[in-house]
Amino acid sequence: MNTVVLFDTHAHLNDPAFAGDLEAVIERAGEAGVKRIATVGYDLPSSVQAIKLAKRFKGIYAVIGLHPHDATALDEDSLYQLEVYAREPEVVAIGEIGLDYYRDHSPRDVQQEAFRKQIRLAKKLGKPIVIHDREAHGDTMQIIKEEKGGINGGIFHCFSGSWEMARQCITLGFHISMAGPVTFKNANKLLEVAKMVPLDRLLVETDCPYLTPHPYRGKRNEPARVRLVAERIAELRGISLEKLAEATTKNAMEVYQIAPELSLCHD
Repeated sequence: MNTVVLFDTHAHLNDPAFAGDLEAVIERAGEAGVKRIATVGYDLPSSVQAIKLAKRFKGIYAVIGLHPHDATALDEDSLYQLEVYAREPEVVAIGEIGLDYYRDHSPRDVQQEAFRKQIRLAKKLGKPIVIHDREAHGDTMQIIKEEKGGINGGIFHCFSGSWEMARQCITLGFHISMAGPVTFKNANKLLEVAKMVPLDRLLVETDCPYLTPHPYRGKRNEPARVRLVAERIAELRGISLEKLAEATTKNAMEVYQIAPELSLCHD
């Protein structure tokens, strides 16, 4: 019997990559012990889809927001609409929001303003935030400090910084979420973070359909494979998978403010 219970804290089941076999993907997740999944929006349509999925399936929760790539779309109307959607009971956080200086699909000043506005919305609603930070560590940390973004808790998703940065994030009220790259052979910096983050501040995720863990790199990722992430971190820390799963699931339930529920299943 599978006694491991995992929470994939960041997935994109609303991505077109899952349009053809979503129910099978969710079934495989359950078989792998993944009983809860946070489905994350990146613009208004994908946020609406995340809510629909959370209404349809038990054990799925919605995180909604505008990704920094789509920051130019955040005007007064869309911010108001986001607030309306965020009041749905299935919405557990605002995200993924933040800064992306790697692709720079939106001007950096626009990204920063959209980040600030969505942090303020989360604070208004008493919800945690889920942060996307790619090659923008300094500005991300500065904005979080200035806006007191960790007041309701939050998650640095697919963490890519150093242990020193992780320690600062934890001090500011955040959890550190690790994804497939922790299984990659050249992930030396991430291995240190995976070992050092206090167990009560650690989360696991897939960011599927992206960042497929070893040995499936190059194939579509899916929530069932969060187990590979958890197995690698447990190995690095010298603890059992069961202990790692129990801690990270408990952490996810707390940061997303979710009361204990039944297993993942079709409604």
